[in-house]
Amino acid sequence: MSSMEEGRSLSENGHLQNEGNGLYTGDGSVDFKGKPVLKRNTGLWKACPFVLGFGCCERLAFFGIASNLVNYLTNRLHEANVSAARNVNNWQGTCYFTPLLGGVIADTFLGRYWTIGVFSTIYLLGMCTLTISASVSAFKPVDCVGSICPSASPPQYAVFFIGLYLIALGTGGVKPCIWPFGPDQFDDTDPKEKAKKGPFFNWFYFSNNLGSLVASSFLVWVHDNAGWGIGFGIPAACMAIAIASFFSGTPFYRFQKPGGSALKRICQVLVASFHKWNLKVPNDASLLYETQNESSAIKGSRKLEHSEGLK
Repeated sequence: MSSMEEGRSLSENGHLQNEGNGLYTGDGSVDFKGKPVLKRNTGLWKACPFVLGFGCCERLAFFGIASNLVNYLTNRLHEANVSAARNVNNWQGTCYFTPLLGGVIADTFLGRYWTIGVFSTIYLLGMCTLTISASVSAFKPVDCVGSICPSASPPQYAVFFIGLYLIALGTGGVKPCIWPFGPDQFDDTDPKEKAKKGPFFNWFYFSNNLGSLVASSFLVWVHDNAGWGIGFGIPAACMAIAIASFFSGTPFYRFQKPGGSALKRICQVLVASFHKWNLKVPNDASLLYETQNESSAIKGSRKLEHSEGLK
């Protein structure tokens, strides 16, 4: 054996020994460079404050737009109530549909971190476009004169709806990824770390609801009293803060590699279930793991353990 091969063998053995001693995570997570991560340097509450800050600011930004959008369409763009309500419902429906796209992109190609990064940038671009449409005179209709309220022109509508649907696209990449990205910071194979997921979710719900509360109260007051330009500008600034908070935590994050299309794996399960419907199940539960190896058969995924939950 050459000295290079001996060095590699010693390095691998040392790494496995360190994993056995609990120095490294056991759930397959890696650092930003794709290397195994030391538990003491990453994850847990070293990483979670950045995720919580992102969640709070992102919810404030979203509801800072959504909570008073019908009033903006009727009061500033001079739409009828029925038309305004229809446009808002269509937009909100799009916001709930686009996470399907974001989830597929994250699981199959980019991973959660880069999906959040890319789509939150699109999110911010939409916020800025919306702020411009509410601030620049050329992009908004003139004020009402008596009972005469000129409707917005097609270019004015175009700028507004481009900004609005960029936000819908942005939230589609953020929403399905930020929720699991937080739990990724806790090693499921370590009972002590796994037990800390509960408090994280409590704080995550609190931070999200705090952002929603501020948006639905303070920002609505700003819309009515300080103007829509400032009222939309504050959510845009909060989205910028959210992105800065998220990327600031990069050295402390643990990353799960993308594991391929979830739809493909669902189809594989259905096919396997059909072919093995009459297979006799062994009595020894230790034989019912996904694989007998230490890692999952699916690259980037955690090993599936036997559960009695659906028996």
